[in-house]
Amino acid sequence: MIKSVFQIERAKYSPKMPKALTGSVKVVEGEKTDSVADQKEIKKLFPGTYGMPIITFEEGGKGVAFPEVNVGVILSGGQAPGGHNVIAGLFDGLKKLNPSNKLYGFLGGPAGLVDHQYLELTSEIIDEYRNTGGFDIIGSGRTKLEEPSQFDKGIEVCNLLGIKAIVIIGGDDSNTNACVLAEYYLQKNTGIQVIGCPKTIDGDLKNEMIEASFGFDTACKVFSELIGNIMRDANSAKKYWHFIKLMGRSASHIGLECALQTRPNVCIISEEVAAKEQTLEEIVNAIADIVTERAKNGETFGVALIPEGLVEFIPEIKVLIAELNELLSNGETAENFQTLATNTEKRDFVIANLTYESSKVYASLPTRIARQLTLDRDPHGNVQVSRIETERLLIEMVEKRLTELIKSGIKVKFSSQNHFFGYEGRCAAPSNFDSDYCYSLGYIASLLIGSGKTGYLASVRNTTAPAAEWIPGGVPITMMLNMERRNGEMKAVIQKALVKLDGAPFKAFAEKRDEWAITTSFVYPGPIQYWGPSTVCDAPTKTLQLEKAK
Repeated sequence: MIKSVFQIERAKYSPKMPKALTGSVKVVEGEKTDSVADQKEIKKLFPGTYGMPIITFEEGGKGVAFPEVNVGVILSGGQAPGGHNVIAGLFDGLKKLNPSNKLYGFLGGPAGLVDHQYLELTSEIIDEYRNTGGFDIIGSGRTKLEEPSQFDKGIEVCNLLGIKAIVIIGGDDSNTNACVLAEYYLQKNTGIQVIGCPKTIDGDLKNEMIEASFGFDTACKVFSELIGNIMRDANSAKKYWHFIKLMGRSASHIGLECALQTRPNVCIISEEVAAKEQTLEEIVNAIADIVTERAKNGETFGVALIPEGLVEFIPEIKVLIAELNELLSNGETAENFQTLATNTEKRDFVIANLTYESSKVYASLPTRIARQLTLDRDPHGNVQVSRIETERLLIEMVEKRLTELIKSGIKVKFSSQNHFFGYEGRCAAPSNFDSDYCYSLGYIASLLIGSGKTGYLASVRNTTAPAAEWIPGGVPITMMLNMERRNGEMKAVIQKALVKLDGAPFKAFAEKRDEWAITTSFVYPGPIQYWGPSTVCDAPTKTLQLEKAK
């Protein structure tokens, strides 16, 4: 691997760890747990792993000789900064338990387990990837581990390699699958443990025990730097409104964090849109009003942050998408749609097969956006919202609204640029926070394996304190489950964490947004800092600081 000067220097970084993990460790078990909802149903589905206690690792354990064990690791889903450090922490933790322990990486995500594609991860390989971004050490994938036949193929390769534990590094869906896999292997008496690590830059895998999902800190710092650069350009040129779509399909945590870091003129929070049942027209009018007020002050520029999943939170669009998902995901109607040759024919077909209200909404959308809503569905049968140019939809509709105002005698100058920040942040070199946090998660996973646990998610608490004071442990995945309808049937899944409108981060934003809307209050965060004062280099997100403020 050819390394830049930065990578060479970054490789020398030694992640900071909780003090409790630096010596002998003892396991402290708390009270038994219940799922966040639907306790009766979840307990029935997971009789072996339901109700397990929260685990905390503390200093003071007695030195114990651990038997040799082989472990497999899987990177699942989209990339997030810090994944390599999770694997490095897992590797180091396993070697500390017993130098003879081996770590195998399954290649290309969960499919590697099913298809028996793997690589033994040695110190020579691991050392090349410490403190680096990306998932390229073993690759990732979105294959879902849901079928007994897949589980059984996993047993085959584990028996072949002598693997007694699997660590799945992924988001809420991946760790839901980890929970199912843990239960299956327990019921089958395979002797194979399953441990999860919380990953998603969207930030929607968190709760009182999982204070942050890894990658969120780095991604938000990368996006905020880019937003700040655009803000500086906007304030210099003074001629463009920049509409920036940010990753975050199911929750607006990224948008909220970036707003707190940069102070945009507009930041839409999807959860607020849903709670207030705001229509698309109301959202557009609100943005147009801000554009107009700024224009009156001679400021014909601005920045608006748009969450990727906004369209699914707007009530009438949400209903429309649900109907489209049903219409186009399967059956004879979907087949008939696919046979149509032109976009006009497809548009007319869709309008004719929707309910009256949804057909009106669909017909009112710009042609390009309407077409994007009918593109191929994802594996769940849902619209792929990342393909929908929500930022361009809003630009076009704001332009239309401003044209109406101009006709009524109100002069408004409006020129726009659109952006989508997503891939720019997924594989960035992890921040100090994510480097430390991820390394600790991997190390904790090794301790959970050494303690004989299964069906647990590695956990680090007290993360706004210095790393030495972090509290390491594990939380039963069943504790985070609830029942939700997926593909027409009820399934046990990890409950997504949405932006809380009564939470401190949103309140801090809401208190200032009217001021930021009209007054140019931009903040330019600059790039991630890896060296320098701890207050600059090691600071967690503003979201986390506000949530954990004493």
